[in-house]
Amino acid sequence: MKILMLSWEYPPRVVGGIARVVHDLSHKLVNEGHEVTVVTYRDGNVPYYEDDDGVDVYRVDNFMISSNNFIDWVMQLNFNMIAKVGEIISEKGNFDVIHAHDWLTAYAGKTLKYAYSTPLVSTIHATEAGRNSGIHGDMQRYINDTEWMLTYESSEVIVNSNYMKNELQRLFGLPYEKINVIPNGVNLNLFNDVQKDYDFRRRFAMDNEKIILFIGRLVYEKGIQTLVSAMPKILANYHDSKLIIAGKGGMLDELKAQVNSLGLGNKVYFTGHLASKDVQKMYKCADVSVFPSTYEPFGIVALEAMLSGTPVVVSDIGGLNEIVDHGINGMKSYAGNANSLADSILSLLFDPKLCDTVTQNAKAKVKAEYNWTKIADNTHLAYEKAICETMASRQAKQIAQEEAQKEIKKSNEITNLLSFKKSRQAYA
Repeated sequence: MKILMLSWEYPPRVVGGIARVVHDLSHKLVNEGHEVTVVTYRDGNVPYYEDDDGVDVYRVDNFMISSNNFIDWVMQLNFNMIAKVGEIISEKGNFDVIHAHDWLTAYAGKTLKYAYSTPLVSTIHATEAGRNSGIHGDMQRYINDTEWMLTYESSEVIVNSNYMKNELQRLFGLPYEKINVIPNGVNLNLFNDVQKDYDFRRRFAMDNEKIILFIGRLVYEKGIQTLVSAMPKILANYHDSKLIIAGKGGMLDELKAQVNSLGLGNKVYFTGHLASKDVQKMYKCADVSVFPSTYEPFGIVALEAMLSGTPVVVSDIGGLNEIVDHGINGMKSYAGNANSLADSILSLLFDPKLCDTVTQNAKAKVKAEYNWTKIADNTHLAYEKAICETMASRQAKQIAQEEAQKEIKKSNEITNLLSFKKSRQAYA
C-alpha cells in the first residue's frame, strides 16, 4: 500500500506520545513492504525532506502570518499540509489510504479525502473532553466538535484501548463496528545494550536512596500532584527514597511550590526534559516507576518501564487499567488518591520478591501483546476495511445513479408517449 500519515509531531519534534507512535508504526509498515509518507510540522532547523530509514518524511512550515490563537495556528498548519500533499501526489501519484492522527490534522485529512477520493482512517489518541473532565469553554467545544467531525468523515477509527472505544461511543455516538481497538506498542529492542549506569544515577540520588521515577508531561491529567502528595507517607515509612520527576510542562512552577510547601526540597528532583538515551538510562536506574494519571487513554510510558525491568505503579484509570494487573505485572492505586498510591509504592520498596515477580510478568506481557508486528498487521487490516468500504460506497452510488438514469429515461419515454397520444387526439 501507499500510505499517507498526517501528524503534527514526528521525531525529533516530540510533544506527546503521538510522535513515537507514528514513528514506530511507519517504520514497521515499511519493513513489511508498504510505502509510507509522513507529512508533519517543521520545528527548528530539521530538513524539509528526510528519508528516515525508508519512511519519506516531509515537513512544512507554518505561515509567516502571526496567528491569533492556537486554533488559527493549527488551521494554518493544515493548509500547508494540504498544499504539500498536493505536490507529492502530482509527483508520485495518489495514495491508497490517508491516516490522520488526532484533531490537529482533521481538516487536512477531510480535504484530501474529497480532493483525491482516498479512504480516510483516523486515530484518536485522546479526547478534549477526557483531558479536561468535560467541555468548559469555546475553544474546548471547538476541539471536541472537530474530533467528532474527524471520526464522522473517517471510514475506520482507531483507538488504543477499550476505555477509549467506550469514550468515543459515549461522546460521538460512533457505531461499535467502526471503532478498532489497536493498542500502542513499544520497540522491543529499546533497552538492548542499556545497562545500569551508576555514575549517571549519582547525578540524581545517593547510592542508598531508592529512586521513585515519574517520566512524562507535567500537566494535571498525569497526576504528578498526587505523587508529590504521597511522598510524606512514603518517606515516613521508607526514608531512603527519592522522587525523580523527568519532563517538562505547564505545571512545573506549581509542582515546585507544592514540593517546597511540604518541605521535600531535598527529596524531590526535577530533571527537566531528558534526551531519549538518558530516558533509557533513567528507567534502568529507577527502583519503581510511577504513572498516577487521572486521565490516560493508553500509557506508553508504562510499557517502556515494564520492558526496562522496572516495577510499575499506575492508577486504575483508562488504558493503564487495562495494561496492568494488580500484583501480577505491576501495582495499581486509586486515581487521585495519595494514600493508596503511597501504599502501592511502599509494597514494592519493601518486597524485592514481589518486584522480581511483577517485572518478569510485565516483560512477558509487553513482548506478547504490545509488539509492533502485531500492531502493524491490525492497522493494515483497518486500512483494508476502509478501502473496501470506500469501493463499496462508490459502487453503490454508481448503481444508484444508473438506476436513477433508467427511471428518468423511463419517465421521459412515458411522458413522450402520453404527449404523442394527446397530439394525435387533438389532430383527430
